[in-house]
Amino acid sequence: MTDTAPPIDAASAPSSGRTLGRRTKTYLYAALLVVAAVVLVPLITTALGGFKTLGDLRGNAFGLPQTWMFSNYTDILISQRYWLQMGNSLLIAGLTVFLVVALAAMAAFVFAHVRFFGSEHLLNYFLIGLMFPAATAILPLFIRIRDLGLLDTYWGVVLPQVAFGLGMSILLFRNYFRGMPSELFDAAFVDGAGYFRFFWHITLPLSRPIIATVGIISFVGSWNSYILPLIMLNSESKYPWPLGIMVYRGEFSTDWQLILAFITLTITPTVIVFFAAQKHIIAGLTAGAVK
Repeated sequence: MTDTAPPIDAASAPSSGRTLGRRTKTYLYAALLVVAAVVLVPLITTALGGFKTLGDLRGNAFGLPQTWMFSNYTDILISQRYWLQMGNSLLIAGLTVFLVVALAAMAAFVFAHVRFFGSEHLLNYFLIGLMFPAATAILPLFIRIRDLGLLDTYWGVVLPQVAFGLGMSILLFRNYFRGMPSELFDAAFVDGAGYFRFFWHITLPLSRPIIATVGIISFVGSWNSYILPLIMLNSESKYPWPLGIMVYRGEFSTDWQLILAFITLTITPTVIVFFAAQKHIIAGLTAGAVK
């Protein structure tokens, strides 16, 4: 007497695989919806809060406005102070991005392709800055900026932001440069190109993703900076937008609806810039930092 194995239903295996695949996709979409809600709900609540009155905001923080106060936005847009602060923020962020990208790219190129005594120790010296936030160095930083005569100037804010942004930027650039094919470097030297020509004509044109990544990170960090401008700037005419929020805070009351409208208008440029360069940012992080 021999035992016979039960017949195997060939159609059941693919069917169970498809069911498992659909279930995995369902969980994935549900997780993405939760993450999207965590990100979008505060933004939408802030934007809607700018259309409310102060009483409506206190009693109906998350719902639609009972009366749409478009004047909250229009009064800010037509005020000269708003555009002055936006211009100051744009100037500070633009200088910061330019210097961080330029200095980090040149330093990272040297660390990636030039071997010299102490290069690893020098690189580690730059990376030590990643361990300390800017807030921990406010007092010595203030004294140094004061001794240089840069208090109440744009450079008193730009230079510290550049210094604190170089560590991460050099790391991203260096990893990206080291991931480039070494044949490009060898062919350039065979053709008589030096380090400068190889950096300017070959490396930089191929580094648009990582340049966009470092530029956006530096821009957003500078655009949202609050502590450094608060410490270094005294003239209201030089205030960036984070310090402009103080205008809507009185001694006995705060116009929260105007603050929310002001925040919505000022974070819109960073959101637009991020979505415009999203493809380059993802490409830069995946091809540079991860690789």
